[in-house]
This record gives sequence, structure tokens and C-alpha cells, in this order.
Amino acid sequence: MKITAVEIYRLSIPMEPFVIATGTMDYAQNTFVRVMTDMGIYGVGECSAFPMIVGETQDTCLVLARDFARLWKGKDPLAIAERMGELNLYIAGNTTVKSAFDMALHDLSAKHAGLPLYRFLGGERRDIVTDITLGIGEPAQMADKAATLKAGGAEALKVKLGKKPKEDVARIREIRKAVGFDIPIRIDANQGWTFEEALEALGGLEPFKIQFCEQPMRTYNDHLLPELRSQTIVPIMADESVYSHRDAERLCRNDGCDYINIKFSKSTGIAEALRIQELAAAYQIPCMIGGMLESRLALAAKVHFAYAAPNVKFFDLDTCMVGHLEDPVIGGVAYRGYHVSVSEEIGIGADISPAFLDRCEKWVI
Repeated sequence: MKITAVEIYRLSIPMEPFVIATGTMDYAQNTFVRVMTDMGIYGVGECSAFPMIVGETQDTCLVLARDFARLWKGKDPLAIAERMGELNLYIAGNTTVKSAFDMALHDLSAKHAGLPLYRFLGGERRDIVTDITLGIGEPAQMADKAATLKAGGAEALKVKLGKKPKEDVARIREIRKAVGFDIPIRIDANQGWTFEEALEALGGLEPFKIQFCEQPMRTYNDHLLPELRSQTIVPIMADESVYSHRDAERLCRNDGCDYINIKFSKSTGIAEALRIQELAAAYQIPCMIGGMLESRLALAAKVHFAYAAPNVKFFDLDTCMVGHLEDPVIGGVAYRGYHVSVSEEIGIGADISPAFLDRCEKWVI
């Protein structure tokens, strides 16, 4: 099999403004690729740029996607490790756009094998329940939203924090008043606190039964994570601190975290994500699969991954539920309340609607 062309689309999905500690997004800055072959099948991949977290924009993804397409043309898409190795040799970092190409190769390989992606990866189906995320706002506003979500069937809440500690504690206090203590609350500071602020915030949050805190500090404070863990009962989940299995090994070896959040936009895709969860399992550190602002196409790939990754115990697969104003996906992940699943179609089992793609800026390499 040979790659004959790559179609690249600017997949901008309008959404309600979404606020985290480091900025606001008012549309999903996504890139969609189709890797075409001489056998008449193609693989699909999607990534979602989050500039203030990963350092890539939609435009940087689109520029590099064209470079990657030229690099791969005429080569074997089934040699996933070789193809991804070429991208890593071509340019350092840029993990987000690389993940779209990794996803497309996995989709192609599973289709070539005639298998759903999770079976191609050696996985098996299991029940997956996603949390639902609350962006940062005023405490009363966030409490009202949390109560509405719980009444609508939400089984776990993920709350964005990372502002002033006293204000963040007030946010969770009001949310707990509104929803009680029988629903898990996970918090995500998105690197918003200093070490001293993290100590103050987590100490103040201890009475409110926090399941875990994601990424309390900037990654340059990773060396302080063991000390932070020793001074709070709130478990710590590493997010931006872990891009690769080498990052995971460093944190696990140094007792820097209780959990790890895996995102394709950090790991360059499925292959490295599998390595991260396996490495973490060796240290008995459970993982979560999360994301940026992907559509139901990339979310389907994440469910396939989760079926094949037994050390993934938590699921943050709500990205298209937190304000996407349009759904361009055919097939893809299915929601039954907050329970998520994929079909038995071969590959990822998803594509983007031709009508939506007709409105997107497009390149063919």
C-alpha cells in the first residue's frame, strides 16, 4: 500500500466561549486530515490546537500538515512507527498536528485489517462514563450549572480552577452546597497556581472531597510535586507535565503524581499514548484519557484507545459536550447520557460530513 495524497481541512467548529485558567476559546481550532492510498481506502485523523497549553495554533498545524503530507507521499502507511519517526526527525515538538497523522495511520491500518480500531489494538469493549466540565465563572453561576448537570444525569464533574486560591475554594464550596457529596468532583488548575498558592488552595479544598487535582502548577515546578503531595490529601494528576512515556517515567520514579492525564495532542497520538499508560501501570499509577476541543471523530479514536488501554481508569471525553454549536461528524462516538461507546465499524468508524467540509478551507498534497 502506498500513500497517494493527503487531504487537509481547516476544521473550525463554532462553540460557546470556554474559559480556563490560561485563556478563552470561542471556536475549536481543529485540523482534519485524510490519508489517501492506492488501494482505495483512506484514514482519517483530527487534532485540536489549544495554543495556551500546547503551543500550537490551527495555522501552525495546517502549515506542518502540508509538510508532513509531502514527506509521506509514495510511502507505506502501514509502517506506523517508521512514518511517525520521520515526522519526529523532521521537526521537534508539534505533538498536536502529529497526532492527527498518527490517528489517520491507525484508522487505515485497522481498515486494512478489516477490524474496528480497538480490536486491531488488541482491546475489548467495556463501560466508559465521561465526566462533564465546568469552565471558570462566578461561584453562584458555577453552582447553578453544576446542579443542572447533576439533575441531567452527570455522574462526575470536572471543575476548572487555577485563579486566586480563596476564590477557587469559594467556587467548590458553592458547588458542593448545590450538588452534595455523592457525586465525584475533579478539579483542573491548568497550571494556574504557584507552589504557595497550590498549598493554600488544596488545603482549603480538602474538606470538599476532591477526587483529584489536575496540573496544579507550571511544568517548571515539577520538582516540587513530591513536596506538594506530602502536604495535601488531594491526589495529584499530572497533565501538561507528561507528553511522553519518558515524562511519565520521570514523574512516576520521583513520586511526582498519583495519576496521569493522557491526551493525544500531547502524546503525538495513539502509539505513544499506549506506551504512557503501560509505563504508568508498571508504577501502579492509573491514567485518564482527556482531550482539547475535538469533535466526535477524534473522541471515537479515544474510546477505541481506552478499550485497548486497561490502565486508563478515568474518562474526560466531553469535549464536544461543552459548547460545540455544530456537529459535523458522521458515525463517531455515541452518547447514552454520559456513557460513551463506538460501533463495530472497521477503523475508527467516523468521518466528517461532506457538506461541512465543503465550507472548510482545503489543501490536497
